[in-house]
Amino acid sequence: MGRRRRRWQIACLKPWCIVVRVFIAVSVPGTIREAIARAQEELRRAVSNDEIRWAKPEQFHLTLKFLGNVDDSRVEELKDAVGKVSEGFSPLGLRAAGIGFFPQGRPPRIVWAGVGESNNRLVALWKALDSAMEPFNNEKAEQNFNGHITLARVGRLPRAHAEALVKAANRFEKMTFGEWTAGHVELMRSELSPQGARHTVLAALPLGVSNGVME
Repeated sequence: MGRRRRRWQIACLKPWCIVVRVFIAVSVPGTIREAIARAQEELRRAVSNDEIRWAKPEQFHLTLKFLGNVDDSRVEELKDAVGKVSEGFSPLGLRAAGIGFFPQGRPPRIVWAGVGESNNRLVALWKALDSAMEPFNNEKAEQNFNGHITLARVGRLPRAHAEALVKAANRFEKMTFGEWTAGHVELMRSELSPQGARHTVLAALPLGVSNGVME
């Protein structure tokens, strides 16, 4: 409990504050979102269950770091910190392919489309952001990075429904949805409501604007 309280004090530096719920992400081009949405629709048809909350295709994105609640007075400082990291990396060649689940080997809780990059620079970018965001972060640090686009969050499914979902997803195991070059990362605001989350871009920070970019 004590550790969580200290982390909150880092995120909110005043006795009271207005907070925004933020994360860092890479956007996905419309044509690739559409390809993934077609696969998502096939999964929907295979399993109809209220325990599955499907993500809206227009909100498909690759999350690099979820920060949770941050004092709104620190957003400009946060933008600068993200920008200093992103300028050290050249644009990323990304590929969206396959559908899988978290956790592996257990009943699915997250349905995802995979995102990868051949030179491990995506992982290097994640590590750099993870370190730079420590003063702002209000969330438990992740031990590993698995690039993905969330398609659905799954509650408790009957075994037959879970098996049907996995079987439908297996048809897309080797499918490539598309490739693109990511030229920037985005600082995003997430606002929760009964109708679902609404995402707003707070800043788009370019990759590779410094002389010492990582190739």
